[in-house]
Amino acid sequence: MRKYIPFLLLLLIVGCEDKLKPTVVPVTGQLPDQESWNSTIVFSDSGETRGILKAGHLLVFNNENKHTSYLTADSGIVDNNTNNLEAIRNVYVHSDSGTSMWTQKLFWNDHTQKVTSDVYVKIVSPKETIEGIGFESDRDLTNYRIFNVSGEAQTAK
Repeated sequence: MRKYIPFLLLLLIVGCEDKLKPTVVPVTGQLPDQESWNSTIVFSDSGETRGILKAGHLLVFNNENKHTSYLTADSGIVDNNTNNLEAIRNVYVHSDSGTSMWTQKLFWNDHTQKVTSDVYVKIVSPKETIEGIGFESDRDLTNYRIFNVSGEAQTAK
């Protein structure tokens, strides 16, 4: 029995060792304040819904609380103080008027109520297909401007 005591003590010491140590990964760069999955965020002003963000897409409403468009993107940043939004990578916007837009970066300025981009954009509407660098529009893509434009449009005959 005595010859088993050192073996049992060794088993006891090894068996009580903390084998699961947390991994600490150093992070560099800017980190988000929050991250969310499968969540819903409602943007409102004076009790009126202006937008609903559902983990992956954003529904946009006008001043009469009518749905006007939706947006999807790989990621986004919302400034809680200003309600400004930045959509990043594979951004797609489709308005109820039938206009669609594709870009890699899109900004919503809540104060000016404008959608802008400073990179390549492509817009397809019932009347035209336009591409360019730089863009500005209202929230439902009915009044837009593209800077450094190229594309095709139907003209009245």
